[in-house]
Amino acid sequence: MAIYFFNEDVELPDLQYECVQRILKSEIRKAKFRLGVISYIFCSDEYLLAVNREFLKHDFYTDVITFDYTFDKVVTGDIYISTERVLNNSLTFDENISNEFVRVISHGLLHLLKYNDKEESDILAMRAAEDRMIVKFITQPK
Repeated sequence: MAIYFFNEDVELPDLQYECVQRILKSEIRKAKFRLGVISYIFCSDEYLLAVNREFLKHDFYTDVITFDYTFDKVVTGDIYISTERVLNNSLTFDENISNEFVRVISHGLLHLLKYNDKEESDILAMRAAEDRMIVKFITQPK
């Protein structure tokens, strides 16, 4: 199947999308899942806040929201990413913007692969997986 990248009310970030897709597909295979259809939707803070309010009943800004439709080990979902939050995070944590986008893109996929980030041990495992994908992104031929 496929991984798609869409934009709602912002421009698509300047990323090496084919490289990102290769890394995501590799992670899916490694986790012994199969790829269904994953849609990444890049949007503004306000757009994602509206999604957060409407569907999750949360009234706060966030960088990513994952809607998981995975069934029978076929990874499928919609992942909304606020480009404004990612930019802000990259400045806050003094991180390269492309790497921060890869982190948030990876974070959404990891939720589809059944990673959680509620307990401290889960957060550490998720962060390690995100870091692994960033290293692949940095070192993979573009």
